[in-house]
Amino acid sequence: MAEADAALVDEGTVRLQVAAARQEESGRGVVRIPRTAFQTLGITEGDPVEIEGKRVTVAMAAPAYDEDEALSVIRLDGLQRGNAETASGEHVLVRRAETRPAKRVVFAPARREMRLQGPTEALKRVFFKKPLMAGDLVATHGQQPVQNVPPEVRRMFNAPAYALTQIRLQVISTSPKGSVHIDENTEVELRSEFEEPRDGRGTVNYDDVGGMEETIKALREMVELPLRYPELFTRLGVDPPKGVLLHGPPGTGKTRLAQAVANESDAEFFAINGPEIMGSAYGESEKRLREVFEEAERSQPAIVFIDEIDSIAPKRQNVQGEAEKRLVAQLLTLMDGLQARTNLVVIAATNRPDAIDEALRRPGRFDREIVIGVPDENGRREILAIHTRGMPLGEGVDLKEMARSTHGFVGADLAALAREAAIEAVRRIMPRLDLDAREIPAEVLEELQVEKEDFREALKRVQPSAMREVMVQAPTVGWSDIGGLDEAEDMLREGVELPLKNPQAFERLGIRPAKGFLLYGPPGTGKTLLAKAVAKEAEANFISMKSSDLLSKWYGESEQQIARMFARARAVAPCVIFIDEIDSLVPARGSGAGEPQVTARVVNTILAEMDGMEELSSIVVIGATNRPTLVDPALLRPGRFDELVYVGAPNEAGREHILKIHTSEMPLAEDVDLAALAKKAERFTGADLEDVVRRAGLNAIRRSDGAPDSVTARDFEDAFEDSRATVTQKMEQEYQKMKGELKKRAMEVRPIGFLTEGMVESTRESKHG
Repeated sequence: MAEADAALVDEGTVRLQVAAARQEESGRGVVRIPRTAFQTLGITEGDPVEIEGKRVTVAMAAPAYDEDEALSVIRLDGLQRGNAETASGEHVLVRRAETRPAKRVVFAPARREMRLQGPTEALKRVFFKKPLMAGDLVATHGQQPVQNVPPEVRRMFNAPAYALTQIRLQVISTSPKGSVHIDENTEVELRSEFEEPRDGRGTVNYDDVGGMEETIKALREMVELPLRYPELFTRLGVDPPKGVLLHGPPGTGKTRLAQAVANESDAEFFAINGPEIMGSAYGESEKRLREVFEEAERSQPAIVFIDEIDSIAPKRQNVQGEAEKRLVAQLLTLMDGLQARTNLVVIAATNRPDAIDEALRRPGRFDREIVIGVPDENGRREILAIHTRGMPLGEGVDLKEMARSTHGFVGADLAALAREAAIEAVRRIMPRLDLDAREIPAEVLEELQVEKEDFREALKRVQPSAMREVMVQAPTVGWSDIGGLDEAEDMLREGVELPLKNPQAFERLGIRPAKGFLLYGPPGTGKTLLAKAVAKEAEANFISMKSSDLLSKWYGESEQQIARMFARARAVAPCVIFIDEIDSLVPARGSGAGEPQVTARVVNTILAEMDGMEELSSIVVIGATNRPTLVDPALLRPGRFDELVYVGAPNEAGREHILKIHTSEMPLAEDVDLAALAKKAERFTGADLEDVVRRAGLNAIRRSDGAPDSVTARDFEDAFEDSRATVTQKMEQEYQKMKGELKKRAMEVRPIGFLTEGMVESTRESKHG
């Protein structure tokens, strides 16, 4: 980019390079230019400027972002780029504008499906003093705060809009013609019907696609350059790219991105929805496909967009019908037959790239494949900003905080979240609405705001789409709900919570975080509870699997289930995978003649998934068992289950903490001493103590004929008589011995897990008591 002071063209005109504005400023009617341009043009902040690309438009000038101050760039949003008929990277001329007060301005919706009606006073307030020109697409401003703008411009943004959200409008006509602004005497008319705009930017442009900055850059290189400047490729003596395949999970914005590219690249857009092309007569499908391509070639530059391409171009060896095979062959011929250096690009989208015929996935047909993945935290914040752009947000709403707590959400999920939050806000004002009245009072609309609590409620109903099949309820158990497991808790905090919340610390030291944790210990000590707490505190998604869910009688099905589980976890990372009773899923291989083959294959699959070619990033596997010696030794080495965490019976202080947790909502009599009860409950696990509290409550109900006032010390004493500790002294000794020897035993040559006689007896005792 050139230096800012080199932008002068002639007296009163500067030449600046176009760059995209920030997402939150989309539709504000403000352009950002460097201070040197202000001096050259003799204007101050908030003055109108004329921007000349292929067409002339007007906007308000605001100072450049700090990083642009030394560059000769002008920041335009998607609507302004469309109004000036320019694109990012091109140059425009900027000069001072003189706007006259308008006698009359006529607006209409910029989208076909939108119908608008009502008083125009709100419109007048929103566009008061803003420069306008007939033919422009403009937007009523949303609620996002705008940084670094002069006070007079900020006052315009903060003008009361009577709950007017961001709506895109077309300026149909102005009187007088040319650059005008609305004042107190202007008559404003709003037509209810859509009038054909110059292009589709009123519907979708790059400002409406969040979290895809790098993808948009790659796509612009592949699509915009060949369509706008075909002579570049002619000069280099190479054919321009013919096709781009967009693939990724459902709801990530593949179709929306293709629409934005078509609108921004000033090309004709031809959409083919996979199933629509199929005809019943012989050769009809191929004919329809040919017609679309022929029409696109006549309308160059053009983009042909094929949505759900896997439905019309499946692998030919996998389909029975001849019609599908002919259609694939026709598509191959059309893409190969596109004459060299024609201004035509094919974009296809699918969420099943492996189902597409291999012949399409080569250079010369789809030259590049672009993966549109699940957005990261910054991307989620951008997407939320887009979907709440026109939303009256309450002061407590923090989009950054919301982006942090929506791991694994794709664009469609975040759109659903914003919609659910809005519905929640409507529910709140429903009692104040007169359903018989035709209109809602203005003061009710004015008070309508979406608050932080609305988003919290919406989060309970909206789950990440990639998790729908395996979604368990998001854990509600935190560290404060767990007592007496301090050592295990500390290990999990260090090993799971820290790497998921602060991966940069590990990158800086050049070490990898632990991949897996095996929680072992007597039954009822809180292993499952620990896994839930760590998922909640690390703000990660939580997939809980039981061995029975993963094992199948069909050959190969169990391995596929495990591969699918890990693939899903990768899609919604950061994620905690919890496998309970893991010893039944991954028993030691070669431990006996009667061993089913399926478990050996399952062990192999889990070994490969945890430490194979595919890197597990931001995914932690937690296994729980009370028989760790039965687990295959290959899983117990570093790189798989890095940490073996012993979860034993709690000490006295821990038992008191657990009793406090379980009696927090119980009305206790004054004679109940939890410290004394904890002392008495030696070797009682968390599950045992919960059972004691439950029995004490039942005793209180029996004693008072169903209407107890409180639970007394006597009720607890009776409960202790009916309860016993799950963990025997012998069992505790065995686990303590095992704690020191487990790793060593895992590395022995003889990989057969075994339980000592005492362990078997104590387990039998605990079961049959």
